Amino acid sequence: MSFREHYELVKAECEAICVAHGRDPHAVNIVAVSKTVGLPEIEAAVAAGAHNFGENRPDMLADKARELPDQTWHFIGNIQSRKIEEIVQYATLVHSLYQPHHVAKFDAAAAALGKVQDVLLEVNVSGEESKSGLAPDEVASMLEVCAGYPHVRVRGLMTMAPQGNADIARDCFAALAQLAKELKAGMEPANAQYFNELSMGMSEDWREAVAQGATIVRIGRALFAEDFAEVHTQA
Repeated sequence: MSFREHYELVKAECEAICVAHGRDPHAVNIVAVSKTVGLPEIEAAVAAGAHNFGENRPDMLADKARELPDQTWHFIGNIQSRKIEEIVQYATLVHSLYQPHHVAKFDAAAAALGKVQDVLLEVNVSGEESKSGLAPDEVASMLEVCAGYPHVRVRGLMTMAPQGNADIARDCFAALAQLAKELKAGMEPANAQYFNELSMGMSEDWREAVAQGATIVRIGRALFAEDFAEVHTQA
């Protein structure tokens, strides 16, 4: 099956889940995770209607964004201090900020480019040692850190759920949504108006994420894989 067929099926199911849970059917932004494919595959995805792409390496982000500057590029990988300037140059949204000492570097890089860098705070809701991110009770203090930098704007939260168990994933996503709601309720209106994104859900668990309020899902295999059945049979 072509990317277009994959994309249309995922989009239709995503809209149906939104409707079933009383949400706007267009409330979810599908980010096509393009880290394993090249420009021809991305160009085919653009032709099929996809315009948001996720990369986890700064060099690949830069290479692809330079070739396709009219698309929206998301940085979804681990942040290294020495790569922050490159990330800021090409990323519209950074999904994985969690270290306080990186905030000043993002601010300086964004200021040099005359932009405000939109970011999501990565939260390790599950508590898995193998995952990066802030503990839920650390997020409020990280928001205070970010508030001191005018060229960094926190748009919401991101998490990754443990793999292999839909019920655990659902609980993880529900917990992130509740945390975001509580944090937003305590914000000044000027900041709260921008704090509206929940990036959660990947190829195997995006359905659970959408049901719990995801506004962004990060999908790679379920869009780019040749074997459609392998990644689309988890109803």
